[in-house]
Formats: sequence, C-alpha cells, structure tokens
Amino acid sequence: MSRTAIIYDCEFATAPGAPQRFWCGPLDPDPIVFQIGAVRLSLEPPFEMLDRFEVLVQPRDRTGTPLDLHPLNATLTGVTADRLAAEGIPLADALDRLARFAGQDHLWAWGKDEFNMVAISCYVSGLVPPIPATRFGNAPVLFLAAGVPLEVIHGLRSNTMLDHFGLSLPDARGHDALGDARMVAEVLRHLMQDGALDPMRLCAPLHGPHS
Repeated sequence: MSRTAIIYDCEFATAPGAPQRFWCGPLDPDPIVFQIGAVRLSLEPPFEMLDRFEVLVQPRDRTGTPLDLHPLNATLTGVTADRLAAEGIPLADALDRLARFAGQDHLWAWGKDEFNMVAISCYVSGLVPPIPATRFGNAPVLFLAAGVPLEVIHGLRSNTMLDHFGLSLPDARGHDALGDARMVAEVLRHLMQDGALDPMRLCAPLHGPHS
C-alpha cells in the first residue's frame, strides 16, 4: 500500500459572475482547466510535502481554437496570457505528466476538481481521460473523518482554510493551483500530526460499498 498521497488543485476558465450563473451565461466560457498544481504528501510522520508539480495548459474551445481567457483569470491566479502562451502545453500532455507524477497514489482535492480538470476538459478536447474517476477523492470527506464539524467544513475554502486552523504558508498564493494544493496539504498534515486524522484514510479504497 502506498505511503504517500497526492493533493492537487486546478484553475479553470471563468468570467465575472460565471460561478453564480453555473457558467450558463451567453458569454461564459466552458470551465476548462488551464493550470494544475499538486504535492506529494507523506503518510508517515512528520507528514512532509515531498514533491511539487505544476503545469500550465493551453486552453482550447470545442473547435480546438485557442481560448482567450477573461482578464479575471489572470487577476485571480496570476497566470497571464503571456505566461500561458510561453509555458502552456496541450491538455493530453499535461494530464499525462500529472498521471506520471501521481504514480499509483490517490489524488485528493478540496472539492471535485477532477470534473473540470479531467471530465469537462477531456470531453471538450475529445480525449479519453488518462486517470480513472476511482483515483480521485474529495478532501472534505477527510476533514469530516477528522472530526471537523460539517457546518465548519461547508464554510472552508482551500485558499483561506489556513487561517481557520491557525496555520500559515507565507509563500503560497491563493487561487494558484499549486498554492491551493499546498494549503490543503498543510491542513491535512496538521490533522494527521494532531492524531485527528488516520493517515491511512488517504490511501484506503476511495469508492465502493465500504468507502
């Protein structure tokens, strides 16, 4: 059984008010991924973050045309159009790199980011997802297992949860895929160090009758 787990996050195309409209506005983009960040978290004390992963994805629409992201995306994430043009790679290559980074580890996000990172993005691009849905877990489940009250969990966000737990990562930027992944991993590390969260929950079967 693996003694590490992957904590990941992705950033996907948005526009002002799009989340409130569930991306249904006539000018709203498809919520496809353009940044992926991840860390490998040790499941043995002191539960350190062992490796980091980050990749930018060239966002393309349903016809394969490069997608011009609304400036809000750069404001939120710091990923500018110039940086995407210089560093972005095709989605298939980005997901292949993530799959190689993850190895056989489970992948956890604050929420179900695999929908935007894999399901929606692969559908728009006509790709077969390289990582099966059974490999992905929803980190709020771990918080609940650690005894964090449900009403508290519902109010937490990946980019602000450090404050709630009295933690800090001064060099981690919110709304940046790697920064958000590091923040979630830091809180999970804290919960494991305190004995509230059994580390084996991060590598136990994710789906099925006994999950």
